Amino acid sequence: MGLFDTVKAETKRNFIARADEAKNDIIYKYPENNIRMMTQLTVDSDEVALFVKDGKIEGQLGPGRHNLDTNNVPFISRLLEKLTGGNLFLAEVFFISTREFAGIKFGGPIGDVRDPETGLGIGTMVYGDFSIRVTDPAKLVLGLVGMRQAKNEEFLGWFKNQVLKVTRDRIAELVVKKRWALLDVTSGAYTEEIEQEVISGTKTHVDGYGMTVVRLGNFTVSIKEEDEATLKKLSKDVAYSRLAGGFQNYAQGQAMLGAAEGMAKGGEGGGAALQGMGLGVGFGMANMFANQGQQRPQGPAAGATCPACGTPGSGRFCANCGQAMAPQAKKCGKCQADLAAGAKFCAACGTPSAA
Repeated sequence: MGLFDTVKAETKRNFIARADEAKNDIIYKYPENNIRMMTQLTVDSDEVALFVKDGKIEGQLGPGRHNLDTNNVPFISRLLEKLTGGNLFLAEVFFISTREFAGIKFGGPIGDVRDPETGLGIGTMVYGDFSIRVTDPAKLVLGLVGMRQAKNEEFLGWFKNQVLKVTRDRIAELVVKKRWALLDVTSGAYTEEIEQEVISGTKTHVDGYGMTVVRLGNFTVSIKEEDEATLKKLSKDVAYSRLAGGFQNYAQGQAMLGAAEGMAKGGEGGGAALQGMGLGVGFGMANMFANQGQQRPQGPAAGATCPACGTPGSGRFCANCGQAMAPQAKKCGKCQADLAAGAKFCAACGTPSAA
């Protein structure tokens, strides 16, 4: 090392600050631990400096420029090395950023989640990013980082796993308890609710390390394209079956529509008319099935007599003259007298009429 390099290194030791290349690190450990008295320490506006000796936090300095001597910084007296005549003190110096760090990517499988609307178990994924902030620098250094130089990537993996674990648990729980349809979840309809649950759920895992998850960003719940198509088809069937009065009614209506469409495709000309007819038939059938159980109007009973020519018959019109047939009156089961329409008792003998 030349004289110039020696002078430069000695001068540098008189000033302590975070290295420029470490400006985006949450934690930066100053490489030297033998520090001269009267050294100038610079702390940026978005960080604090911790002094650690023998695994114990001896002091903390906030933003600004500080001359490191016992008059300006009283806790320095606990760090002095007597063998040096009071010219040096021994400490590990950590610079901890207190600003919010955003854009931390995370993602992975949630697992099979049962869709409340269709009852199917669907493989679900989540991905996005989140932001964190240091709330207690001392807890972070002593509880997680220790006395080592730590880059962001070295410990952020643990936080990513915590966020993914809580997200997985909360989404599965919310879908089951609140019966959220998976298609609504993947559409982003419940993004804010899920974000609030995840942030609240991560507190118990990260607070002990002096950290907090501030917010989730660009976070998406997704399923495979083929599963999405299946859910959409089944959801449509469920909705239509409700309108038709039940799945069996809907299926019968769909069968009629399919038959009409087949006729339309096989016909020459007039295909559009047949398709329209098929659509009408299908909905007509669905409506008919939805109204099952309603009584149909009955024609004249067997043995009716034409009121015009007296010809007996069983149809609605006389086969001889074409006049409308008059239904034959019901007889009393006891005295055989004619019963009036809708009568509940025989007018001749009082006997109840048969239903």
